[in-house]
Amino acid sequence: MIEVAALTVDFGETRAVDGVSFRVAEGEAFGIVGESGSGKSTVLRALSGLNRHWSGRMAVDGEPQSQHRTRAFHRHLQMVFQDPYASLHPRHTVDRALAEPLRIHGIGEREPRIVRALHEVGLGPEHRFRYPHQLSGGQRQRVAIARALILEPRVLLLDEPSSSLDVSVQAEILNLLQRLRRELGLTYLLVSHNLAVVAHLCSRVAVMNLGRFVEELDVATLRARRTQHPYTAQLLRASEGYDRAAAAALVSFD
Repeated sequence: MIEVAALTVDFGETRAVDGVSFRVAEGEAFGIVGESGSGKSTVLRALSGLNRHWSGRMAVDGEPQSQHRTRAFHRHLQMVFQDPYASLHPRHTVDRALAEPLRIHGIGEREPRIVRALHEVGLGPEHRFRYPHQLSGGQRQRVAIARALILEPRVLLLDEPSSSLDVSVQAEILNLLQRLRRELGLTYLLVSHNLAVVAHLCSRVAVMNLGRFVEELDVATLRARRTQHPYTAQLLRASEGYDRAAAAALVSFD
């Protein structure tokens, strides 16, 4: 479903993504994990078409992609952002947020589609005419997911979809995403700094550092700690929480 080869993204003199290549099968959930600034979100922005300044090769569902994307592409592939409050217009109701992509793509039967999209993410009709500030963080992220799903895409790009939420709400959103992928046959590309989140949703993981993939492994191998690169081992130690001796042992992989 997704093929990326030698993807490179520069911001001035800084190389944010350096020759990254990977493939994601139809219906698979593939994760990219790394610390802040590693380049993982830049990969998503290039793949989604939000960042046009890239080189390399990309294909989605067998269709090669250039820097300029078609309307059909954006219906086929949607993105869910990290902060649901920032990604929703504060003066637009949930109904308007969900109706807008339908209007842009000229899709009719908006009423039943909006009701169905809300139902899919576990929100009732009482949420339809509320504003973002009248919703909890978890409810806002459910609306953001519904907005992505309302065009019936086949691919979802997930940029830290639960990191801005409370721990208990994170679990609800991750379980929701897991259910939706199973029921709708979606393909996921997830980026996160949290190994537990990636291991919960994904079957394979790429570890990213300083713009490059340093290791790719399946989740069973990750859980068994059979890592090959020292940076991956360091991320695993960091995911266990603060430890003075482990912190003192951290090294830079520049």
